Amino acid sequence: MSDYDKLTAHYQTINRFAHAQSMLGWDAAANMPSGGNDARGDAMAELSVHIHRLSTQPQLADWFSGVEQAALTTEQKASLREMKRSWQHATLVPEDLVQAQSVAGSKCEHAWRTQRQENDWVGFEKNWKEVVTLSREEAKIRSEALGLTPYDAMLDKFEPGTSSESLNTLFSDVKTWLPELIEKALDKQKSSNIIMPSGTYPAETQKALGLEVMKLLKFDFDHGRLDQSVHPFCGGVPTDVRITTRYDEQDFVQALMGIVHETGHARYEQGLPKAYAGLPVGEARSMGIHESQSLFFEMQVGRSKPFVSHLSRLSKDAFNAHQDPVFAEENLSQLYTRVEKGFIRVDADELTYPAHVILRYEIERDLINGVIEHTDVPELWDEKMKAALGISTKGNYKNGCMQDIHWTDGAFGYFPSYTLGAMYAAQYKAKMTQTVDIDAAIQSGDLSPIFQWLSDNIWSQASLHTTDELVTRATGEVLNAAHFRKHLEQRYL
Repeated sequence: MSDYDKLTAHYQTINRFAHAQSMLGWDAAANMPSGGNDARGDAMAELSVHIHRLSTQPQLADWFSGVEQAALTTEQKASLREMKRSWQHATLVPEDLVQAQSVAGSKCEHAWRTQRQENDWVGFEKNWKEVVTLSREEAKIRSEALGLTPYDAMLDKFEPGTSSESLNTLFSDVKTWLPELIEKALDKQKSSNIIMPSGTYPAETQKALGLEVMKLLKFDFDHGRLDQSVHPFCGGVPTDVRITTRYDEQDFVQALMGIVHETGHARYEQGLPKAYAGLPVGEARSMGIHESQSLFFEMQVGRSKPFVSHLSRLSKDAFNAHQDPVFAEENLSQLYTRVEKGFIRVDADELTYPAHVILRYEIERDLINGVIEHTDVPELWDEKMKAALGISTKGNYKNGCMQDIHWTDGAFGYFPSYTLGAMYAAQYKAKMTQTVDIDAAIQSGDLSPIFQWLSDNIWSQASLHTTDELVTRATGEVLNAAHFRKHLEQRYL
């Protein structure tokens, strides 16, 4: 075997263990009894260490050195680049730190599931302190090796090539126009007459409705499934994708659109090129690009009037409520484009959502860079929520700084991906409309032309190109937030 073939085989082995780890994580969230957490945490920590050992074996350096002079195709060069990037990231972090982070993260997340409900900041803070300490340790190691600030070194794991300098510029611009746009939209909707859900919507019926919507979105049920968890997510591997949502029997609205969102993630995974399965180059380009797919499905397709027409029809059938005005097309459309200043990010409307993300970005950036301490977070959160949306979270930890799962296991650098994704999605649509009649495709019930464009330009490309190259090849330009602003203004004003 050539050194390149050895590397390829090795990274496919790593991927198989990562697959097993993701299934253990999915099961812990969707099925596992609470008493199994300690044993599961130990098992997942053991797997983390094993994967880390595989990712840092000494022969990898020799293989990377040996392949430098090899004659490779363009695709093989891209694959080598991504394997090398994965290797460099893995070799930076010592094994004992990987294990400590896995144990601390598992403990913090499991306790958080109860502590959040009880608004128990004091209990949460004790566990989270260790997670933050270990994350800072990781950030310092990465920072020194990569020549980046500690936060940028963590950001690089999720958004290769993105810096806090560029995010500061991007988000500072959004903050200049978003508050006024929110106020104008709120003023405009005062004249609308929205009928809010007021019945009981059984979880089983909501799930059946969700499955029908997934069929419309051409989810491959031979290679994936839908389940329920505290926090919605998409996990697994392209041939075995697991998505979850959560149900509120007093309100079907959020769970249904949550399924549309997670199906976007899943379709991206299912559409990744099989030729590079199990290799870093065959994975999603970045978390921002991943979010661009879920947000294209949710925001550009799912909340559009033609798609809401399908939701109206399917919902009436599912709940046997053909005369219920809640499910009328116009009412559903207003429900799915309703603007409201609220506490919860995952329940936030499209317009206020960036405010939630920017708040988290600013806090985690300063936390990892050592500008603030973890005990400062509740007060800062309250200040920033009041500044961004005019609402206070003082003493309300469960709807404030304890509401998200991401920080419980040290996923610092992840939050910017959400708003980057929304911006990319708007840019894709602006380009797609030049060759695809999007509304007509949605109205027909056959969304294939939309999915074909995404497959050709995003899914099939995986990580063959850098993020900027991928976006430029698809749309003719690098990220341009003007498309996002224009989309919001057209929909809400």
